[in-house]
Amino acid sequence: MVDQAPVAAFKLVLVGDGGTGKTTFVKRHITGEFEKKYVATLGVEVHPLDFHTTRGKMRFNVWDTAGQEKFGGLRDGYYIQGRCAIIMFDVTSRVTYKNVPNWHRDLVRVCENIPIVLCGNKVDIQDRKVKAKSITFHRKKNLQVSDFHAKYSLVL
Repeated sequence: MVDQAPVAAFKLVLVGDGGTGKTTFVKRHITGEFEKKYVATLGVEVHPLDFHTTRGKMRFNVWDTAGQEKFGGLRDGYYIQGRCAIIMFDVTSRVTYKNVPNWHRDLVRVCENIPIVLCGNKVDIQDRKVKAKSITFHRKKNLQVSDFHAKYSLVL
């Protein structure tokens, strides 16, 4: 039997309004398939995502949280011991971007100094409501920002 090197594992908290594509993003990376139908996450689902790097294998245990307020009663508990986070919004829905500061506030209240990436999803859809020039929240909070589409695993 060959000894396996220990895998570096990190808890990644994935937050954002319901319907922004959080679960689709995770499942696309796990299965390679694009989930077309929307099913709201109830509470939280934890998915391991493995990446092979120059420093060896790394695992992100992605805590995919419910975006709907009615399913988010235990939300702060899901954030505990988070080592990094993604705040996701839908570029075709202004309200999902408008709620980004609320998600950020809740995250940093529990996980003070974790790295956070702000991700705008569904960039391939023509009817974009949140224009790139209006995405400014990340500058105030020193966050990384990325546009992508979970359907195509496209990161811009």
